[in-house]
Amino acid sequence: MRNVKLVLAFDGTAYAGWQRQPDCPTIQGVLEEKLGVMTGAAVTLHGAGRTDAGVHALGMVANFATDAAIPGQGFVNGLNSLLPEDIRILAAEDVAADFHACHSAVAKSYRYNMILGRELLPTERLYNSRFPGHFALDTMRACLECIMGEHDFACFEATGSRDLSWPGGRGAVRRILSATLEEDQQRSGLVRLEITGDGFLRHMVRNIVGTILEVGRGKRTVADFAALLAARDRRRAGPTAPARGLFLRQVYYGAYSPRDGGGPAADPFPLI
Repeated sequence: MRNVKLVLAFDGTAYAGWQRQPDCPTIQGVLEEKLGVMTGAAVTLHGAGRTDAGVHALGMVANFATDAAIPGQGFVNGLNSLLPEDIRILAAEDVAADFHACHSAVAKSYRYNMILGRELLPTERLYNSRFPGHFALDTMRACLECIMGEHDFACFEATGSRDLSWPGGRGAVRRILSATLEEDQQRSGLVRLEITGDGFLRHMVRNIVGTILEVGRGKRTVADFAALLAARDRRRAGPTAPARGLFLRQVYYGAYSPRDGGGPAADPFPLI
């Protein structure tokens, strides 16, 4: 059996997230169906993570086992001819038998797009979240300095993120490797959070965004933010930001260097 790695991008607007569900369209479900058509056999696809409904991806990674003789480029061309236009295969290659898209990953990078203080244009509404009012970006950046390094992120963890009865593992401890907040120079009001870590809890990025926005509005201080991180109490953090502003940007394997982040990736959804 071969182990095939896929790199793909998708617009998550029409899907109930990555994970296969019996009564809802999902990215995993659609891909497994089309892989079955190509290979003539049932295929189980392992993704690098379980994105939520409405979340997008620029560089999701997945792998599957198959005895089909289709070459890597054949999977790219064949799948893209079968898939809906909101899912695209960017690359496919054979990898070692022990490679697993999730378990072999050393880091993941996410982007969150937010429009601050102005209306959303119609072409922006599916890929950005709007937040009215004035925001102090420097204060929000100071909050990102608080989360750098290894912390227990239970305060930003959604219910169902992990099995709390499991005695092993690292609990809610994760390491943030880089986090930046930058204004787009071409689009007024567009601000992007780029964050990379060795793992993320369910809704963790969206909960961080919802909380730093409250700091930016002056409803909390940076000291308040640091205190709630230390308290590890989800009830003390801010609201969960909408899914549509979130992108899984890249998954890293082998080793991660801050230079790998390299600044914002090209935006696949430019304004027309």
